[in-house]
Amino acid sequence: NQSMEDALRQRGIAFMTTPLLAVEPLHDAQGLTYFRNAEIVIFISTNAVEFANQLIGDWPAAKHYLAVGDATCQALNDLGVEVQSAPAELQQTEGLLTLPLLQPEQVKQRNILIIRGQGGREDLGDTLSQRGAQLSYWEVYRRVCPTYDVQQLLQSWQKFGIDTILLTSGDILKNLLKLLPKEYFPWLQACH
Repeated sequence: NQSMEDALRQRGIAFMTTPLLAVEPLHDAQGLTYFRNAEIVIFISTNAVEFANQLIGDWPAAKHYLAVGDATCQALNDLGVEVQSAPAELQQTEGLLTLPLLQPEQVKQRNILIIRGQGGREDLGDTLSQRGAQLSYWEVYRRVCPTYDVQQLLQSWQKFGIDTILLTSGDILKNLLKLLPKEYFPWLQACH
């Protein structure tokens, strides 16, 4: 979001930022047991690192830690955790699956834990299960809609002259539609 805001600022485009997605921790005690038993631990996001770290305490060095994406890798490095990530040209989960450690002969019958947010994608886990891994998930956070005084928010948008809305995920669109009273739908449909 910061790079988008910087680009708009550089072009002299007036904008207003309204976060329509927040995260909050989930407290799943079973997850720590999964963590202790896992040989390979995969973090899906920086939020997964942040919320798991609040519960883990000591990071055992005898595990293999993997991260999806540079930011997640950096978040683990910042905690002093040695981590592997996908090759630079393949940042997403598909790239992670190319690592030698996650090949079928390496994962068969090994305990692998994926740490993520509630309702994350299943592609990585499905593939690892097909390769013979003993897979567990630890969901350490969930995405929620922030609380707003909707009338005040809408008045600020209209006073600012909002006529274009940029949404960066389907969850954000759902939250926008949840927040807006139906009488504002014509205004929303008139926006780009």
